[in-house]
Amino acid sequence: MADGDREAVTDGGESMVEYGIDDKPPLGESVLLGVQHWLTMVGATIAIPLVLAGAMGFNASQTAQLVATFFVVSGVATFAQATIGNRYPIVQGGTFSMLGPALAIIGVLAASDAAPTVMIRELQGAVIIAGGLEVIIGYFGIFGYLKRYMGPLVISVVITLIGLALIGVPQITSASNNWYLVGLTLVLIVLFSQYLDSYSRVFKLFPVLLGLGAAYLVAAVLSVAGVANLVNLGQIASAPPVRIITPFQWGPPLFTPSFAVGMIAGMLASVIESFGDYHSVARMAGEGAPNAKRVNHGLGMEGLGNVFAGIMGTGNGSTSYTENIGAIGITKVASRYVVQVGAVVMVLVGFVGYFGAFVTTIPNAIVGGLFLAMFAQIVGVGLSQLQHADLNQNRNVFVIGFGLFAGLSIPQYISNVRNASEMTLQAGLSQVPVLGPVLGLTAVADTIGIIMGTEIAVGGLAAFILDNTIPGTREERGLTAWEEITEDEGAFTPWHERFLSGDDSGGADIADD
Repeated sequence: MADGDREAVTDGGESMVEYGIDDKPPLGESVLLGVQHWLTMVGATIAIPLVLAGAMGFNASQTAQLVATFFVVSGVATFAQATIGNRYPIVQGGTFSMLGPALAIIGVLAASDAAPTVMIRELQGAVIIAGGLEVIIGYFGIFGYLKRYMGPLVISVVITLIGLALIGVPQITSASNNWYLVGLTLVLIVLFSQYLDSYSRVFKLFPVLLGLGAAYLVAAVLSVAGVANLVNLGQIASAPPVRIITPFQWGPPLFTPSFAVGMIAGMLASVIESFGDYHSVARMAGEGAPNAKRVNHGLGMEGLGNVFAGIMGTGNGSTSYTENIGAIGITKVASRYVVQVGAVVMVLVGFVGYFGAFVTTIPNAIVGGLFLAMFAQIVGVGLSQLQHADLNQNRNVFVIGFGLFAGLSIPQYISNVRNASEMTLQAGLSQVPVLGPVLGLTAVADTIGIIMGTEIAVGGLAAFILDNTIPGTREERGLTAWEEITEDEGAFTPWHERFLSGDDSGGADIADD
Protein backbone atom coordinates (compact mmCIF):
# COMPACT_ATOMS: atom_id res chain seq x y z
CA MET A 1 0.00 0.00 0.00
CA ALA A 2 1.22 3.45 -0.86
CA ASP A 3 2.20 5.80 1.93
CA GLY A 4 -0.44 8.25 0.80
CA ASP A 5 -3.15 5.64 1.30
CA ARG A 6 -2.06 5.02 4.89
CA GLU A 7 -1.91 8.74 5.63
CA ALA A 8 -5.51 9.12 4.51
CA VAL A 9 -6.68 6.96 7.38
CA THR A 10 -4.39 8.06 10.20
CA ASP A 11 -4.89 10.59 12.92
CA GLY A 12 -1.87 12.68 13.75
CA GLY A 13 0.43 10.18 12.06
CA GLU A 14 -0.79 7.26 14.19
CA SER A 15 -2.45 4.34 12.43
CA MET A 16 -6.17 3.89 13.17
CA VAL A 17 -5.77 0.09 13.48
CA GLU A 18 -3.93 -1.97 16.06
CA TYR A 19 -3.76 -4.97 13.72
CA GLY A 20 -3.75 -4.42 9.95
CA ILE A 21 -5.06 -6.79 7.30
CA ASP A 22 -1.79 -8.70 6.96
CA ASP A 23 -0.99 -8.81 10.69
CA LYS A 24 -1.17 -12.15 12.47
CA PRO A 25 -1.47 -11.93 16.27
CA PRO A 26 -0.39 -14.93 18.38
CA LEU A 27 -2.81 -17.84 18.12
CA GLY A 28 -4.17 -17.52 21.66
CA GLU A 29 -4.79 -13.81 21.27
CA SER A 30 -6.28 -14.39 17.82
CA VAL A 31 -8.79 -16.85 19.25
CA LEU A 32 -9.99 -14.27 21.77
CA LEU A 33 -10.07 -11.51 19.19
CA GLY A 34 -11.86 -13.76 16.71
CA VAL A 35 -14.54 -14.74 19.22
CA GLN A 36 -14.88 -11.09 20.20
CA HIS A 37 -15.27 -10.07 16.56
CA TRP A 38 -17.88 -12.74 15.96
CA LEU A 39 -19.84 -11.74 19.05
CA THR A 40 -20.30 -8.20 17.74
CA MET A 41 -22.08 -9.71 14.70
CA VAL A 42 -24.41 -12.14 16.48
CA GLY A 43 -27.34 -9.71 16.52
CA ALA A 44 -27.35 -9.27 12.76
CA THR A 45 -26.83 -13.00 12.22
CA ILE A 46 -29.99 -14.00 14.08
CA ALA A 47 -32.17 -11.13 12.82
CA ILE A 48 -32.82 -12.46 9.31
CA PRO A 49 -33.66 -16.09 10.17
CA LEU A 50 -36.05 -14.91 12.87
CA VAL A 51 -37.90 -12.69 10.37
CA LEU A 52 -38.03 -15.48 7.78
CA ALA A 53 -39.12 -18.12 10.28
CA GLY A 54 -41.91 -15.90 11.54
CA ALA A 55 -43.14 -15.12 8.04
CA MET A 56 -43.14 -18.78 6.97
CA GLY A 57 -44.81 -19.99 10.16
CA PHE A 58 -41.95 -22.18 11.37
CA ASN A 59 -42.31 -23.89 14.72
CA ALA A 60 -39.68 -23.55 17.45
CA SER A 61 -37.65 -26.57 16.30
CA GLN A 62 -37.61 -25.44 12.67
CA THR A 63 -36.64 -21.91 13.71
CA ALA A 64 -33.73 -23.22 15.78
CA GLN A 65 -32.59 -25.33 12.81
CA LEU A 66 -32.77 -22.30 10.51
CA VAL A 67 -30.76 -20.11 12.90
CA ALA A 68 -28.10 -22.81 13.25
CA THR A 69 -27.89 -23.16 9.46
CA PHE A 70 -27.28 -19.43 9.14
CA PHE A 71 -24.31 -19.65 11.50
CA VAL A 72 -22.73 -22.54 9.61
CA VAL A 73 -23.20 -20.89 6.22
CA SER A 74 -21.91 -17.58 7.59
CA GLY A 75 -18.77 -19.23 8.97
CA VAL A 76 -17.94 -21.13 5.80
CA ALA A 77 -18.61 -18.13 3.54
CA THR A 78 -16.56 -15.80 5.77
CA PHE A 79 -13.57 -18.14 5.82
CA ALA A 80 -13.71 -18.55 2.04
CA GLN A 81 -13.95 -14.80 1.41
CA ALA A 82 -11.09 -13.92 3.77
CA THR A 83 -8.89 -16.71 2.41
CA ILE A 84 -9.46 -17.01 -1.34
CA GLY A 85 -11.96 -14.25 -2.12
CA ASN A 86 -11.12 -10.56 -1.87
CA ARG A 87 -9.07 -11.39 1.27
CA TYR A 88 -10.63 -8.57 3.26
CA PRO A 89 -11.42 -9.04 6.98
CA ILE A 90 -15.13 -8.82 6.31
CA VAL A 91 -17.79 -11.14 7.72
CA GLN A 92 -20.22 -12.84 5.35
CA GLY A 93 -23.76 -13.69 6.33
CA GLY A 94 -27.45 -13.36 5.57
CA THR A 95 -28.38 -10.31 3.52
CA PHE A 96 -31.16 -7.85 4.27
CA SER A 97 -31.33 -6.95 0.57
CA MET A 98 -32.61 -10.45 -0.21
CA LEU A 99 -34.98 -10.39 2.73
CA GLY A 100 -37.40 -8.04 0.95
CA PRO A 101 -37.79 -10.27 -2.12
CA ALA A 102 -37.96 -13.33 0.14
CA LEU A 103 -40.85 -11.83 2.10
CA ALA A 104 -42.58 -10.91 -1.17
CA ILE A 105 -42.21 -14.53 -2.38
CA ILE A 106 -43.49 -15.85 0.94
CA GLY A 107 -46.48 -13.50 0.65
CA VAL A 108 -47.36 -14.89 -2.78
CA LEU A 109 -47.04 -18.47 -1.54
CA ALA A 110 -48.99 -17.76 1.64
CA ALA A 111 -51.91 -16.57 -0.48
CA SER A 112 -52.07 -20.07 -1.96
CA ASP A 113 -51.78 -21.72 1.48
CA ALA A 114 -48.37 -23.25 0.72
CA ALA A 115 -46.71 -25.23 3.50
CA PRO A 116 -43.67 -23.71 5.28
CA THR A 117 -41.34 -26.34 3.81
CA VAL A 118 -42.58 -25.52 0.31
CA MET A 119 -41.89 -21.85 0.95
CA ILE A 120 -38.28 -22.38 1.98
CA ARG A 121 -37.66 -24.80 -0.90
CA GLU A 122 -38.87 -22.11 -3.30
CA LEU A 123 -36.53 -19.64 -1.60
CA GLN A 124 -33.66 -22.14 -1.93
CA GLY A 125 -34.14 -22.42 -5.69
CA ALA A 126 -34.39 -18.65 -6.13
CA VAL A 127 -31.22 -18.06 -4.08
CA ILE A 128 -29.25 -20.70 -6.02
CA ILE A 129 -30.15 -19.11 -9.36
CA ALA A 130 -29.35 -15.62 -8.07
CA GLY A 131 -26.04 -16.86 -6.67
CA GLY A 132 -25.09 -18.48 -9.95
CA LEU A 133 -25.69 -15.21 -11.75
CA GLU A 134 -23.58 -13.35 -9.19
CA VAL A 135 -20.71 -15.80 -9.81
CA ILE A 136 -20.86 -14.84 -13.50
CA ILE A 137 -21.06 -11.13 -12.67
CA GLY A 138 -18.05 -11.38 -10.39
CA TYR A 139 -15.60 -13.67 -12.12
CA PHE A 140 -16.38 -12.34 -15.61
CA GLY A 141 -15.65 -8.81 -14.40
CA ILE A 142 -19.04 -7.37 -15.29
CA PHE A 143 -19.42 -5.24 -12.19
CA GLY A 144 -15.78 -4.22 -12.32
CA TYR A 145 -16.71 -2.54 -15.59
CA LEU A 146 -20.01 -1.09 -14.37
CA LYS A 147 -18.46 0.26 -11.16
CA ARG A 148 -17.36 3.37 -13.00
CA TYR A 149 -21.05 4.26 -13.32
CA MET A 150 -21.97 3.32 -9.75
CA GLY A 151 -21.58 6.39 -7.57
CA PRO A 152 -22.22 7.11 -3.89
CA LEU A 153 -25.70 8.42 -4.71
CA VAL A 154 -26.87 5.03 -5.95
CA ILE A 155 -25.15 3.12 -3.17
CA SER A 156 -26.60 5.47 -0.56
CA VAL A 157 -30.16 4.97 -1.83
CA VAL A 158 -29.79 1.18 -1.91
CA ILE A 159 -28.28 0.76 1.56
CA THR A 160 -30.71 3.25 3.10
CA LEU A 161 -33.68 1.40 1.61
CA ILE A 162 -32.38 -1.87 3.06
CA GLY A 163 -33.13 -0.43 6.50
CA LEU A 164 -36.26 1.56 5.64
CA ALA A 165 -37.88 -1.37 3.82
CA LEU A 166 -37.95 -3.33 7.08
CA ILE A 167 -39.85 -0.73 9.09
CA GLY A 168 -43.00 -2.83 9.03
CA VAL A 169 -41.61 -6.13 10.35
CA PRO A 170 -44.02 -7.52 13.00
CA GLN A 171 -41.34 -7.64 15.70
CA ILE A 172 -41.49 -3.83 15.63
CA THR A 173 -45.06 -2.98 14.61
CA SER A 174 -47.20 -5.77 16.08
CA ALA A 175 -49.88 -4.44 18.45
CA SER A 176 -49.36 -7.48 20.68
CA ASN A 177 -45.72 -6.62 21.41
CA ASN A 178 -44.68 -6.00 25.00
CA TRP A 179 -43.48 -2.45 24.57
CA TYR A 180 -41.87 -2.41 28.01
CA LEU A 181 -39.40 -5.02 26.72
CA VAL A 182 -39.02 -3.23 23.39
CA GLY A 183 -38.20 0.01 25.14
CA LEU A 184 -35.89 -1.62 27.69
CA THR A 185 -33.87 -3.39 24.97
CA LEU A 186 -33.60 -0.30 22.80
CA VAL A 187 -32.63 1.99 25.68
CA LEU A 188 -29.94 -0.42 26.89
CA ILE A 189 -28.38 -0.85 23.42
CA VAL A 190 -28.33 2.92 22.84
CA LEU A 191 -27.02 3.52 26.37
CA PHE A 192 -24.10 1.12 26.00
CA SER A 193 -23.16 2.06 22.44
CA GLN A 194 -23.64 5.81 22.48
CA TYR A 195 -23.37 7.08 26.06
CA LEU A 196 -21.24 4.64 28.07
CA ASP A 197 -18.84 3.54 25.33
CA SER A 198 -16.13 5.93 26.53
CA TYR A 199 -16.22 4.52 30.06
CA SER A 200 -15.40 0.91 29.29
CA ARG A 201 -14.08 -1.02 26.31
CA VAL A 202 -16.62 -3.72 27.15
CA PHE A 203 -19.44 -1.29 26.40
CA LYS A 204 -17.78 -0.42 23.09
CA LEU A 205 -17.37 -4.02 22.01
CA PHE A 206 -20.63 -5.61 23.12
CA PRO A 207 -23.49 -3.06 23.31
CA VAL A 208 -25.91 -5.38 21.48
CA LEU A 209 -25.08 -8.42 23.59
CA LEU A 210 -25.23 -6.45 26.83
CA GLY A 211 -28.58 -4.94 25.86
CA LEU A 212 -30.07 -8.22 24.70
CA GLY A 213 -28.64 -10.13 27.65
CA ALA A 214 -29.95 -7.72 30.27
CA ALA A 215 -33.42 -7.54 28.70
CA TYR A 216 -33.55 -11.32 28.32
CA LEU A 217 -32.52 -11.80 31.95
CA VAL A 218 -35.36 -9.52 33.08
CA ALA A 219 -37.83 -11.43 30.89
CA ALA A 220 -36.57 -14.81 32.17
CA VAL A 221 -36.79 -13.73 35.83
CA LEU A 222 -40.34 -12.44 35.34
CA SER A 223 -41.30 -15.70 33.64
CA VAL A 224 -39.80 -17.94 36.35
CA ALA A 225 -41.46 -15.81 39.04
CA GLY A 226 -44.80 -16.23 37.33
CA VAL A 227 -45.28 -12.49 36.82
CA ALA A 228 -45.42 -12.77 33.03
CA ASN A 229 -45.15 -15.54 30.45
CA LEU A 230 -42.34 -14.18 28.30
CA VAL A 231 -39.68 -16.93 28.02
CA ASN A 232 -40.11 -20.70 27.70
CA LEU A 233 -36.88 -22.12 29.09
CA GLY A 234 -38.13 -25.67 28.57
CA GLN A 235 -37.30 -25.39 24.87
CA ILE A 236 -33.60 -25.16 25.70
CA ALA A 237 -33.64 -28.22 27.99
CA SER A 238 -35.42 -30.31 25.35
CA ALA A 239 -33.08 -29.30 22.51
CA PRO A 240 -30.63 -31.85 21.08
CA PRO A 241 -26.99 -31.33 22.18
CA VAL A 242 -25.83 -31.51 18.57
CA ARG A 243 -27.87 -30.19 15.65
CA ILE A 244 -27.24 -31.92 12.33
CA ILE A 245 -27.12 -29.54 9.40
CA THR A 246 -26.98 -31.08 5.95
CA PRO A 247 -27.47 -29.95 2.35
CA PHE A 248 -31.10 -29.89 1.15
CA GLN A 249 -32.30 -30.54 4.71
CA TRP A 250 -35.75 -29.11 3.89
CA GLY A 251 -36.03 -31.07 0.67
CA PRO A 252 -34.90 -30.48 -2.91
CA PRO A 253 -35.09 -26.84 -4.06
CA LEU A 254 -37.96 -25.67 -6.25
CA PHE A 255 -37.28 -23.38 -9.19
CA THR A 256 -39.96 -20.84 -10.15
CA PRO A 257 -38.79 -18.29 -12.76
CA SER A 258 -40.73 -15.33 -11.37
CA PHE A 259 -39.41 -15.95 -7.85
CA ALA A 260 -35.85 -16.28 -9.16
CA VAL A 261 -36.07 -12.93 -10.94
CA GLY A 262 -37.29 -11.27 -7.77
CA MET A 263 -34.39 -12.75 -5.81
CA ILE A 264 -31.98 -11.64 -8.54
CA ALA A 265 -33.19 -8.08 -7.95
CA GLY A 266 -32.25 -8.48 -4.29
CA MET A 267 -28.90 -9.99 -5.26
CA LEU A 268 -28.10 -7.02 -7.49
CA ALA A 269 -28.90 -4.71 -4.58
CA SER A 270 -26.58 -6.83 -2.42
CA VAL A 271 -23.84 -6.41 -5.04
CA ILE A 272 -24.18 -2.65 -4.83
CA GLU A 273 -24.11 -2.77 -1.04
CA SER A 274 -21.01 -4.99 -1.03
CA PHE A 275 -19.28 -2.63 -3.43
CA GLY A 276 -19.74 0.11 -0.86
CA ASP A 277 -18.69 -2.22 1.97
CA TYR A 278 -15.41 -3.06 0.24
CA HIS A 279 -14.53 0.62 0.07
CA SER A 280 -15.51 1.17 3.70
CA VAL A 281 -13.57 -1.78 5.12
CA ALA A 282 -10.48 -0.79 3.14
CA ARG A 283 -10.64 2.68 4.60
CA MET A 284 -11.14 1.36 8.15
CA ALA A 285 -8.20 -1.04 7.72
CA GLY A 286 -5.86 1.69 6.49
CA GLU A 287 -5.76 0.42 2.90
CA GLY A 288 -6.43 2.07 -0.45
CA ALA A 289 -9.88 1.66 -1.99
CA PRO A 290 -10.31 -1.73 -3.74
CA ASN A 291 -9.44 -1.98 -7.42
CA ALA A 292 -11.69 -3.65 -10.01
CA LYS A 293 -9.92 -7.01 -9.73
CA ARG A 294 -10.46 -7.25 -5.97
CA VAL A 295 -14.09 -6.19 -6.33
CA ASN A 296 -14.72 -8.82 -9.00
CA HIS A 297 -13.21 -11.65 -6.97
CA GLY A 298 -15.08 -10.55 -3.87
CA LEU A 299 -18.41 -10.58 -5.69
CA GLY A 300 -17.62 -13.90 -7.35
CA MET A 301 -16.97 -15.45 -3.95
CA GLU A 302 -20.17 -13.93 -2.60
CA GLY A 303 -21.99 -15.60 -5.49
CA LEU A 304 -20.53 -18.95 -4.47
CA GLY A 305 -21.62 -18.15 -0.92
CA ASN A 306 -25.17 -17.59 -2.18
CA VAL A 307 -25.19 -20.92 -3.99
CA PHE A 308 -23.88 -22.62 -0.84
CA ALA A 309 -26.58 -20.88 1.24
CA GLY A 310 -29.23 -22.13 -1.16
CA ILE A 311 -27.91 -25.68 -1.00
CA MET A 312 -27.81 -25.64 2.81
CA GLY A 313 -31.29 -24.14 3.03
CA THR A 314 -31.10 -20.73 4.69
CA GLY A 315 -33.80 -19.29 2.45
CA ASN A 316 -31.54 -16.26 2.13
CA GLY A 317 -28.25 -15.38 0.49
CA SER A 318 -24.80 -14.44 1.73
CA THR A 319 -23.15 -11.06 1.51
CA SER A 320 -20.73 -8.75 3.27
CA TYR A 321 -22.00 -7.39 6.57
CA THR A 322 -22.28 -3.63 6.73
CA GLU A 323 -22.17 -3.93 10.53
CA ASN A 324 -18.75 -5.54 10.20
CA ILE A 325 -17.29 -2.19 9.18
CA GLY A 326 -18.37 -0.65 12.47
CA ALA A 327 -16.91 -3.60 14.40
CA ILE A 328 -13.50 -2.97 12.85
CA GLY A 329 -13.75 0.71 13.68
CA ILE A 330 -14.58 -0.05 17.33
CA THR A 331 -12.08 -2.85 17.96
CA LYS A 332 -9.31 -1.47 15.71
CA VAL A 333 -8.63 -5.06 14.69
CA ALA A 334 -8.59 -5.50 10.90
CA SER A 335 -6.58 -8.73 10.70
CA ARG A 336 -7.95 -11.28 8.22
CA TYR A 337 -6.42 -14.00 10.39
CA VAL A 338 -8.58 -12.92 13.32
CA VAL A 339 -11.68 -12.98 11.12
CA GLN A 340 -10.78 -16.48 9.91
CA VAL A 341 -10.60 -17.67 13.51
CA GLY A 342 -13.99 -16.09 14.18
CA ALA A 343 -15.38 -17.91 11.14
CA VAL A 344 -14.35 -21.26 12.62
CA VAL A 345 -16.21 -20.31 15.81
CA MET A 346 -19.36 -19.55 13.78
CA VAL A 347 -19.34 -23.02 12.24
CA LEU A 348 -18.82 -24.78 15.58
CA VAL A 349 -21.61 -22.82 17.28
CA GLY A 350 -24.01 -23.71 14.48
CA PHE A 351 -23.82 -27.40 15.37
CA VAL A 352 -24.57 -26.80 19.08
CA GLY A 353 -28.27 -27.57 19.47
CA TYR A 354 -28.72 -25.70 22.74
CA PHE A 355 -27.64 -22.42 21.17
CA GLY A 356 -30.19 -22.55 18.36
CA ALA A 357 -32.94 -23.43 20.86
CA PHE A 358 -31.89 -20.55 23.12
CA VAL A 359 -32.28 -18.07 20.26
CA THR A 360 -35.87 -19.19 19.67
CA THR A 361 -36.78 -18.35 23.27
CA ILE A 362 -35.93 -14.66 22.82
CA PRO A 363 -39.24 -12.74 22.99
CA ASN A 364 -40.33 -10.88 19.86
CA ALA A 365 -40.38 -7.67 21.86
CA ILE A 366 -36.64 -7.95 22.61
CA VAL A 367 -35.96 -8.73 18.95
CA GLY A 368 -38.02 -5.66 18.05
CA GLY A 369 -35.84 -3.44 20.21
CA LEU A 370 -32.76 -4.91 18.53
CA PHE A 371 -34.28 -4.33 15.09
CA LEU A 372 -35.02 -0.68 15.86
CA ALA A 373 -31.37 -0.04 16.68
CA MET A 374 -29.93 -2.25 13.95
CA PHE A 375 -32.08 -1.11 11.04
CA ALA A 376 -31.51 2.50 12.07
CA GLN A 377 -27.77 1.85 11.89
CA ILE A 378 -28.13 0.50 8.36
CA VAL A 379 -30.01 3.63 7.33
CA GLY A 380 -27.25 5.75 8.84
CA VAL A 381 -24.53 3.79 7.03
CA GLY A 382 -26.39 4.34 3.76
CA LEU A 383 -26.70 8.08 4.28
CA SER A 384 -23.03 8.33 5.26
CA GLN A 385 -22.05 7.43 1.69
CA LEU A 386 -23.25 10.88 0.64
CA GLN A 387 -20.14 12.49 2.11
CA HIS A 388 -18.40 11.82 -1.21
CA ALA A 389 -20.99 13.67 -3.32
CA ASP A 390 -21.71 17.40 -3.64
CA LEU A 391 -25.08 17.89 -1.95
CA ASN A 392 -25.14 21.54 -3.01
CA GLN A 393 -26.02 20.30 -6.50
CA ASN A 394 -29.77 20.11 -7.12
CA ARG A 395 -29.40 17.09 -9.41
CA ASN A 396 -27.84 15.07 -6.56
CA VAL A 397 -30.56 16.07 -4.13
CA PHE A 398 -33.22 15.04 -6.66
CA VAL A 399 -31.58 11.67 -7.37
CA ILE A 400 -31.46 10.85 -3.66
CA GLY A 401 -34.98 12.08 -2.91
CA PHE A 402 -36.62 10.42 -5.90
CA GLY A 403 -34.79 7.13 -5.39
CA LEU A 404 -35.84 6.92 -1.74
CA PHE A 405 -39.43 8.03 -2.30
CA ALA A 406 -40.00 5.81 -5.32
CA GLY A 407 -38.40 2.90 -3.51
CA LEU A 408 -40.87 3.23 -0.65
CA SER A 409 -44.07 4.30 -2.44
CA ILE A 410 -44.22 2.11 -5.55
CA PRO A 411 -43.78 -1.21 -3.66
CA GLN A 412 -46.49 -0.02 -1.25
CA TYR A 413 -48.81 0.49 -4.22
CA ILE A 414 -48.05 -3.00 -5.52
CA SER A 415 -48.74 -4.43 -2.07
CA ASN A 416 -52.07 -2.60 -1.82
CA VAL A 417 -53.17 -3.81 -5.24
CA ARG A 418 -52.16 -7.38 -4.36
CA ASN A 419 -54.15 -7.20 -1.12
CA ALA A 420 -57.17 -5.83 -2.98
CA SER A 421 -56.88 -8.69 -5.45
CA GLU A 422 -56.82 -11.27 -2.66
CA MET A 423 -59.88 -9.73 -0.98
CA THR A 424 -61.74 -9.78 -4.27
CA LEU A 425 -60.95 -13.45 -4.81
CA GLN A 426 -62.11 -14.30 -1.29
CA ALA A 427 -65.41 -12.55 -2.06
CA GLY A 428 -65.85 -14.79 -5.10
CA LEU A 429 -65.47 -11.95 -7.59
CA SER A 430 -63.11 -11.50 -10.53
CA GLN A 431 -59.49 -10.85 -9.67
CA VAL A 432 -58.19 -7.28 -9.82
CA PRO A 433 -55.37 -7.28 -12.41
CA VAL A 434 -52.01 -6.17 -11.05
CA LEU A 435 -50.03 -5.81 -14.27
CA GLY A 436 -51.73 -7.91 -16.80
CA PRO A 437 -51.07 -10.62 -17.54
CA VAL A 438 -48.28 -8.89 -19.42
CA LEU A 439 -47.70 -10.16 -22.96
CA GLY A 440 -50.33 -12.78 -22.23
CA LEU A 441 -48.12 -14.49 -19.64
CA THR A 442 -49.01 -14.57 -15.96
CA ALA A 443 -45.39 -15.47 -15.10
CA VAL A 444 -44.20 -12.20 -16.63
CA ALA A 445 -46.73 -10.25 -14.59
CA ASP A 446 -45.66 -12.04 -11.41
CA THR A 447 -42.00 -11.35 -12.16
CA ILE A 448 -42.57 -7.63 -12.70
CA GLY A 449 -44.78 -7.54 -9.65
CA ILE A 450 -42.05 -8.99 -7.41
CA ILE A 451 -39.43 -6.58 -8.76
CA MET A 452 -41.73 -3.58 -8.46
CA GLY A 453 -42.70 -4.76 -5.00
CA THR A 454 -39.07 -4.76 -3.80
CA GLU A 455 -38.00 -1.42 -2.35
CA ILE A 456 -34.29 -1.87 -3.06
CA ALA A 457 -34.84 -2.83 -6.69
CA VAL A 458 -37.17 0.10 -7.42
CA GLY A 459 -35.12 2.73 -5.60
CA GLY A 460 -31.75 1.47 -6.78
CA LEU A 461 -32.82 1.25 -10.41
CA ALA A 462 -34.38 4.72 -10.30
CA ALA A 463 -31.26 6.24 -8.72
CA PHE A 464 -28.94 4.46 -11.18
CA ILE A 465 -30.85 5.69 -14.24
CA LEU A 466 -31.16 9.25 -12.99
CA ASP A 467 -27.56 9.50 -11.79
CA ASN A 468 -26.26 8.36 -15.17
CA THR A 469 -28.60 10.44 -17.35
CA ILE A 470 -29.03 13.79 -15.57
CA PRO A 471 -26.11 16.06 -16.52
CA GLY A 472 -23.43 16.27 -13.84
CA THR A 473 -19.67 15.99 -13.54
CA ARG A 474 -17.95 12.95 -12.03
CA GLU A 475 -16.63 15.21 -9.29
CA GLU A 476 -20.13 16.40 -8.37
CA ARG A 477 -21.39 12.81 -8.30
CA GLY A 478 -18.56 11.70 -5.97
CA LEU A 479 -16.91 9.37 -8.47
CA THR A 480 -13.68 11.36 -8.60
CA ALA A 481 -13.17 11.09 -4.83
CA TRP A 482 -13.44 7.31 -4.99
CA GLU A 483 -11.01 7.05 -7.89
CA GLU A 484 -8.38 9.03 -6.00
CA ILE A 485 -8.28 6.56 -3.10
CA THR A 486 -8.35 3.37 -5.19
CA GLU A 487 -5.43 0.94 -4.72
CA ASP A 488 -3.00 0.13 -7.54
CA GLU A 489 -3.91 -2.71 -9.89
CA GLY A 490 -1.01 -4.80 -8.61
CA ALA A 491 -2.12 -4.56 -4.98
CA PHE A 492 -4.37 -7.62 -5.24
CA THR A 493 -3.35 -11.02 -6.62
CA PRO A 494 -6.08 -13.70 -7.00
CA TRP A 495 -5.59 -16.84 -4.91
CA HIS A 496 -5.07 -19.14 -7.90
CA GLU A 497 -2.28 -16.93 -9.23
CA ARG A 498 -0.60 -16.89 -5.81
CA PHE A 499 -1.02 -20.67 -5.53
CA LEU A 500 0.54 -21.33 -8.93
CA SER A 501 3.46 -18.99 -8.21
CA GLY A 502 3.94 -20.29 -4.66
CA ASP A 503 3.57 -16.74 -3.33
CA ASP A 504 1.28 -16.10 -0.36
CA SER A 505 2.08 -12.44 0.08
CA GLY A 506 -0.78 -10.41 1.39
CA GLY A 507 -1.26 -12.13 4.70
CA ALA A 508 -0.97 -15.49 6.39
CA ASP A 509 -4.01 -17.73 6.51
CA ILE A 510 -5.29 -19.74 9.40
CA ALA A 511 -4.21 -22.86 7.54
CA ASP A 512 -0.58 -21.86 8.13
CA ASP A 513 -0.91 -23.03 11.70
